[in-house]
Amino acid sequence: MFNSARQAYEQGAKTATSSRQLEAAALFKCARMLEACQRSWDAPGRAEALDEALRHNLRLWTLFQAEMAQPEQHVPMDMRVNLLKLSRFVDKRTFELMADPQPEKLQALIDINRNIGSGLSATAP
Repeated sequence: MFNSARQAYEQGAKTATSSRQLEAAALFKCARMLEACQRSWDAPGRAEALDEALRHNLRLWTLFQAEMAQPEQHVPMDMRVNLLKLSRFVDKRTFELMADPQPEKLQALIDINRNIGSGLSATAP
């Protein structure tokens, strides 16, 4: 019985770690996509690349919003509220960029993704 409880705990820890690592990797990927657009702002095809990067990032943050809204979510309430507020900023900035693209406005999204991704990478289960 002790071994099966330990195995269940270890499996849960592995899942939590891999979920966090997957989320971090997705955030880093979005940050790289946005940064590539920022670096090559005047390159041909930038509008399409920017649209793809912004939509990809928006989908990721929409998934985070849906997760934070789940009642069975085990994230502390204050952290959930902060992440939802942050995701509201991400949504707002994304739509601003879609309407009026400016390379300097990408930096906030890049920084947010990198910082949250770093936090997820460093968090132990």
